[in-house]
Amino acid sequence: MTFVPKRVFFEQEALKYSLGEELWQIFRMENIPLSIIDSHNRVTGIPGKTAQEAYLEAKQTLVIGVRRLQRFETCKPSAHFQLPLCTSCAGKCEYCYLNTTLGKKPYLRLYVNIDEILHKAAEYIQERAPELTTFEGAATSDPLPLEIYSGALARSIEFFGKEERGRFRFVTKFTEVDSLLSIEHHNHTRFRFSLNTASVIAKYEHATPDAAARLAAAVKVAEAGYPLGFIIAPVIIYVGWQEDYEKLLAQIAEVLPEKARRDLTFEIITHRFTARAKKNILDIFPKTTLPMTEDSRRYKYGQFGYGKYVYPQEDMSAVKEFFEKQLTQKFPGARLEYIV
Repeated sequence: MTFVPKRVFFEQEALKYSLGEELWQIFRMENIPLSIIDSHNRVTGIPGKTAQEAYLEAKQTLVIGVRRLQRFETCKPSAHFQLPLCTSCAGKCEYCYLNTTLGKKPYLRLYVNIDEILHKAAEYIQERAPELTTFEGAATSDPLPLEIYSGALARSIEFFGKEERGRFRFVTKFTEVDSLLSIEHHNHTRFRFSLNTASVIAKYEHATPDAAARLAAAVKVAEAGYPLGFIIAPVIIYVGWQEDYEKLLAQIAEVLPEKARRDLTFEIITHRFTARAKKNILDIFPKTTLPMTEDSRRYKYGQFGYGKYVYPQEDMSAVKEFFEKQLTQKFPGARLEYIV
């Protein structure tokens, strides 16, 4: 499922970097339309008369830019800081929070100043020494589909493999892992896969591989010795949800190599939405069947000052009890990092 952009915009400054020059030549040879822009944050020229058209066109648009590095954002509960390697995702998941945070045109962004980004990470590591500092590489993106162009994951895995006090983690729904399997990671990178039930993937996770393909990639990663993790998200409560999620966990347990069980993590995130997210989702996916009825939810204020609709406490307790029991039975010794 290789991502090939329909159009590519280059920030002028990106052409001063060797990766920027290389990508310009690659896309030019492939006859992909190229344009020069002043800033990767201000992109015009993506077509679309409706919100849905603009969204779909943006998902086929790649912007090559230079990431400004005043500071890294924090990333709770996943890590200490975000590692900003790219932005947005090639998938078209209906529930995705990026539908809100990136606006109506969530075009994909790739940053060419990878060495500068990693140098900044080294400064954070030094400041926090002797404590370990963990960086999340997928806070605002799925970086794997862009790896064919950026090489950012490979470069980051190599960097953190040499950092005594630095750790790296990222999550993906995609499967193009082969280029990362032979890297000397020294167990400093946790490779995580986002999974869901067959029903949820089919209904809501458009343009992504199915669970079996993701698990096949996870097996490759485990055999390469990476610490492995799974994010089950978003957990959606529907008729038969417990049976379906139990089937998914059994599917993981069936294929997982024994060596992967020695250092295995799970993260469980239930479905939630904001009023703004609901409006944007309905603009882009007017026929969505996502459960977004406010009356059936509990309103909760978040850490960033705005509220979101989450499942009632009774439903949250049922999810917590279900996953704690299932993970204890099927993956003894695995670490459940959180259920939210």
